[in-house]
Amino acid sequence: MTPEHAAAPATLRDAAALRALVGGEALVSDWVTIDQPSVDRFAEATGDHQWIHVDPERARRESPFGGPIAHGFLTLSLIPTLLEKTVRLVQRMGVNYGLNRVRFTSPVPVGAQLRARFAVASVTDVDKAGLQVVWNVTLEQHGNERPACVAEFITRHYF
Repeated sequence: MTPEHAAAPATLRDAAALRALVGGEALVSDWVTIDQPSVDRFAEATGDHQWIHVDPERARRESPFGGPIAHGFLTLSLIPTLLEKTVRLVQRMGVNYGLNRVRFTSPVPVGAQLRARFAVASVTDVDKAGLQVVWNVTLEQHGNERPACVAEFITRHYF
């Protein structure tokens, strides 16, 4: 079964459009598949070569997950890209400002499909005509009731 696809990206052209999202329905990304080459590249980039991620045979034999799983931080690192594919911001510049609370609530087996739900918790004015947005993000795993990751993601935008 193929999971349903997300709607076309929302286009936001100004501060008012972002403010209008506060407390509204979450914007939902399309699905992305976590494959072993992506996990291996992440391990290479970060130096985290723990066998539960990069040794599929050993992970099948010895891990409590029944096979290799993605790094939690790989899952987390998908958030900015999934946001960019879900919300098209017509702006001069945008930056990732940070994260507040982050929890990895369920392992992500290699081969799993993930998508993100982005709900705008707040929009505040910041220096030099910018906006700071706090997004409540839930990374869902297809076929799993528990999310893979939940986080507060903070971005800044300059229109």
